[in-house]
Amino acid sequence: MVRANKRDTLLLRYFTEQSEKSNYFIGLAYGYNQLGSAYRNLSQYSKAIELHKKGLEASREADDLEFKVYSLNMLGVDYRKIDAIRTALDYNQQALELAESVKEPSDELKRSINVSLNSIGNLYHSLEQYNLAINRFETSLKIEKELGNMIGLAINNQNIGEALEEQGKLDEALERYKISLSYNNQVNSDKGRIICNNSIAQIYLKQNKPKEAIALLLTALTKAKLLKDKFIIAFVEANVGWAYMQLNAIDKAEKHITRSIEIGKKQGIPRITALGTKRLSQLEQLKGNHAKALTYYKTAIELEKQISSTRNIRYANDVILRYESEKINNEIENLRKDNEIVKLKLKKNRATLLIIGISLVLLAVILFVFYKQNQLTSDKKMLTLEQTMLRSQMNPHFLFNSLNSIKLYIINNEKKNAVHYLNKFSKLVRKILEASSLKEISLEDELETVNLYMHIENIRFSNKIDFTIDVDRDVELNQIKIPSLILQPFLENALWHGLSSKQGLKKIDLHISKQNEEFVVISITDNGIGRAASEKIKEAKVLKRKSLGINITKERLKNFSKDYLNSFKVVFVDLVDEEGNAMGTEVTLTIPII
Repeated sequence: MVRANKRDTLLLRYFTEQSEKSNYFIGLAYGYNQLGSAYRNLSQYSKAIELHKKGLEASREADDLEFKVYSLNMLGVDYRKIDAIRTALDYNQQALELAESVKEPSDELKRSINVSLNSIGNLYHSLEQYNLAINRFETSLKIEKELGNMIGLAINNQNIGEALEEQGKLDEALERYKISLSYNNQVNSDKGRIICNNSIAQIYLKQNKPKEAIALLLTALTKAKLLKDKFIIAFVEANVGWAYMQLNAIDKAEKHITRSIEIGKKQGIPRITALGTKRLSQLEQLKGNHAKALTYYKTAIELEKQISSTRNIRYANDVILRYESEKINNEIENLRKDNEIVKLKLKKNRATLLIIGISLVLLAVILFVFYKQNQLTSDKKMLTLEQTMLRSQMNPHFLFNSLNSIKLYIINNEKKNAVHYLNKFSKLVRKILEASSLKEISLEDELETVNLYMHIENIRFSNKIDFTIDVDRDVELNQIKIPSLILQPFLENALWHGLSSKQGLKKIDLHISKQNEEFVVISITDNGIGRAASEKIKEAKVLKRKSLGINITKERLKNFSKDYLNSFKVVFVDLVDEEGNAMGTEVTLTIPII
């Protein structure tokens, strides 16, 4: 079937039905895949997925590797269109591994490899690894040049332009979009021209050239509607709205942005809905409706989080690393086989081979030693950090003052109080020593430790501190793991910098809540004198005590959060009344949940 007839769904259906009647599985695989692509171009993604799955099944019945790879890639593209990152990646990964299993791939397989490379490049793009994405697209571009595939050249230049645009390299991005447009003109692709002109207009909007942009966008929108590709229509509508915003045509802007959101919701594409909602936030800001603007902005952020959640990013990273690792292992295996052939051919040059072997062993030893040295350096740093942390928890001032308070009870013959607080003190010391040997403890154990700590410290404040712990109902303290002894430095800070110089009622409130299934939020609020006043008092002192507790804690949180893309947060907020007078300090810790 010639390429010109690929969009003729009536003819494709007839061809598929005839193939099914005669059990011609190659024809079935071709027909289902082309029908699936046709429905995808009409933004009917569920139907496209159903047809491409049938195409995959038919290709397996036919035992045709090229059609298997093609079907897997098409499913990957379908799922990527609806932002199902994990599923899309799985299909493209299967396609790439299957295609690369062939030692001398055909031109068709090479094209399929390029589709997979583009998909992985787009994944790097979604992870904001733009240089890695460009590297993938450039690799694909090189193969497309060898094949003389102008559509592939257009797609790769477009993708590179998008990555450059995200990096803020607008002039370089514009150049790539124009190259892509040139290739699309050569193959007479209306769809390609619309995408390129939309991207070029987007650059103009970022350069504050709305008049140049609107001329391109209105033409692109008219042609996009003729194609009936809702995915492209929605993106163009969002940019038309943005252009009218810059031209201060508010009503027109709102109409186009609203259409974009409606299409995104109807087609089930969170990325489009998020973009439209963000544009709507900008529009409300322009109109002076700041409350509405904030609401729309929060909605857009939530939608973006659905698309690229921490779990999706971790999963994608794992798959990429697995692929790269397997590829390196395959290359090593191929090198090993080649080495065996070389050995057979070079029996007379045993001395040379021996030297090469010894060199490789030495290189391996050097690399191993280098690796172990780095590991030991890292372990030493962590050990030093943990020791410093323990010293900060068990500092001499705290021990001396605590024991001194207990001694005072004994001198005053308050035996009951002395025994009570001595028991609390010994329990606290034991808990600190136990926790210091653990990397992570439950939030329940951490709260028990800080409760004991505050109880002991309260003696020194004549029991005048009102300390409360408030935990939301949906927080399972025994299930949440955090770094051990992480809260004490913040409580100590509140006590000795916020409350020690304050007169009257002294309060510290510790509140724990879940931001979502990914993060727990711990806030510590005091009604002390505030950080500015505390700093003045500190500067006035002759003996200045250097506090390292907070910095050590941040370093430990950073190490703890490595598996979560360094996603922890520590935020200090100065609390003030309506007249600007200090009312205390609030510290908020946002920690990823295991």
